[in-house]
Amino acid sequence: MSIEKLKANYPLSVRWVHFPLHPQTPPEGLPLVELFAGKDIGPMQQRMQSLMAEAGLPYSERSHTFNSRLAQELGKWAESQPKGDAIHIALFRAYFVDKINLHDIDCLLTIAENIGLNPAEARAVLEQRLFKDSVDADWQRSRQLGINSVPTFYANDLVVVGSQPYEVLQRFMDNLIDSAKDTKS
Repeated sequence: MSIEKLKANYPLSVRWVHFPLHPQTPPEGLPLVELFAGKDIGPMQQRMQSLMAEAGLPYSERSHTFNSRLAQELGKWAESQPKGDAIHIALFRAYFVDKINLHDIDCLLTIAENIGLNPAEARAVLEQRLFKDSVDADWQRSRQLGINSVPTFYANDLVVVGSQPYEVLQRFMDNLIDSAKDTKS
């Protein structure tokens, strides 16, 4: 995964900011043909497959989208746990490869447990919505920054949008480093 390679090659601290991707999606999910009514989803699927392949990410052709709000709340909590940042890769795989409904609490608990998080604590987080306000704040920040696609890489007013090959993210990091040097001069 490109972000992991960046972490290995740059002094990088990643902060995940959650984004409301299709927040109106019902709990049971929505067929993509319904979400994109009137559009040919074939080219969209092919483009996504190609982008994921370029970025070295696994991807399965999906037929549905699912509401990811609870997964985002789980992710926010997981970040506060030792090694909890692994949740993002696990959720990505569950959604884009295994086609799991990320609104299903039992599925989310399995994902959390599989990466070593306490499922009882995760259940409390999800059922009591303990990280709702934190994700609301992320959504607000996303709107303020004008983010309308995922992933979006943002730092010091430089932006890279969409799944990108490692070389694009490497140039992004090099530009950030160069701009930091210019600021110190």
